[in-house]
Amino acid sequence: MIMYKIAFHNKVEIPQLGLGTWQITDKPQMADVIRAALSLGYRLIDTAAAYCNEMAIAKAIGANEVKREELFISDKVWNTSRGFADVQKACRKSLKKLKVDYLDMYLIHWPASMKLYPNWIEINADTWKGMEQLYRDGLVKSIGVCNFKVHHLQELMKSAEILPMINQIEMHPGMNQTEVLNYCNANGIKVEASSPLGNGQILKNEKLIEISKKKGKSAAQICLRWGIQKGVIVIPKTTNIERLEENINIFDFVLDLNEMEMIDNIPYCGGIGIDSDEVVEFG
Repeated sequence: MIMYKIAFHNKVEIPQLGLGTWQITDKPQMADVIRAALSLGYRLIDTAAAYCNEMAIAKAIGANEVKREELFISDKVWNTSRGFADVQKACRKSLKKLKVDYLDMYLIHWPASMKLYPNWIEINADTWKGMEQLYRDGLVKSIGVCNFKVHHLQELMKSAEILPMINQIEMHPGMNQTEVLNYCNANGIKVEASSPLGNGQILKNEKLIEISKKKGKSAAQICLRWGIQKGVIVIPKTTNIERLEENINIFDFVLDLNEMEMIDNIPYCGGIGIDSDEVVEFG
């Protein structure tokens, strides 16, 4: 199987499809999922300090024969570790839990919420400086952000010495994120779609089902292929081995322009839906 890859502005390449691990915390289950994923050809593994599964991932990876340099491990710093010094401590803690010497990608999980922090611009800038230091020190191969809107990126880039390589956002049919996607594309920032299948409701959409029947693919495969053709990295999460195989088998067909447009025009029909400006529970 051929895996598409995308190059960041620093020339580091990331697989265009990976394994999301949010809500997978059981070690035996993680071992089964990662063993199956690696055997199918997955190499990008996405985790976060907040997922509380870094040690489970370390154990699962250690039990397999895939070399470290063949893997692309992505992690995220949680909101309680913002700031120049704290983000560096958090990264080193994650490295120990994952039992690796470096991360292929390290991301700020959420921007500081303007609902909670009048000085959100300064907080994000200071955290980013810590990310830049980790990059310079060689502990991470690429750095980026998650859930950043255009105004978050604009403010961050005013003080950044190293521009973000990627912005991981909720993106799926019905939630196209056109404004953010266009801004990122114009500024050399790649986009990664977390929850590329939304909350599952999108899979019941009649237009998606119509296209899936025409292509001989599942609605989920159509969603993922739509993201791939938009130049986005997709990281669907599943613990179902059959779904793992289904999700990766999206490189043997193409959606035509009419089909892409049909999917572009699907209205919102459910997702995770957390607004990074409005959130107060964990901002």
